[in-house]
Amino acid sequence: MVKLFVEGGGDDNDALRTECREAFTRLLKRSGLAGRMPRVVACGGRRQAFDHYCTEIGPRGRAKLAFLLVDSESPVSAASPWDHVANRAGDGWIRPPDGRDDDLHFMVQCMESWLVADCRALKQFFGKGFVEKDLPARGRPVETVARDDVIDRLQRASTKTKSGAYRKGAHSFKLLGGVDPVVLRSSSPWAERSFATLQRRMP
Repeated sequence: MVKLFVEGGGDDNDALRTECREAFTRLLKRSGLAGRMPRVVACGGRRQAFDHYCTEIGPRGRAKLAFLLVDSESPVSAASPWDHVANRAGDGWIRPPDGRDDDLHFMVQCMESWLVADCRALKQFFGKGFVEKDLPARGRPVETVARDDVIDRLQRASTKTKSGAYRKGAHSFKLLGGVDPVVLRSSSPWAERSFATLQRRMP
């Protein structure tokens, strides 16, 4: 069983982890992976996801095929994704001996960047009162927008809606499951890399 370890779902919250897992599963199926899906494992925090991935592939020789998907938390300029997490303050992750470059994937700069990539899905979810112009400007990769700015703009755009301002947990995975993967891939080079890698490497 191929596993995809994802950041998300919070700590000690089974219901939220289930929602996280189901949202990523829906998104991946709609991207063309139906019939050869990895098992999505919602791990809570970034470090927990990394630890699960390291355990899965094994310390002595690669035991299993596994992938890791986490927020980058900042722009990614390193040649290898493993260099990014090795050098980023607060991470310092060491690439496992049998880890591959295309095992590690990022939501750049955070999962909310994937949400704002698909304005249509946001408007459909929030409905009346959603202010599209408060979102980051279209026409450039969503990855160029700073993490805090993405979240702030998403909250501002949704403040006057019936659902209220965007809240992680309450809204995040409901929105993620409705994102159009075609739109996302065209707006996010790192998302394109993730989906293309899974399509290439899944048995």
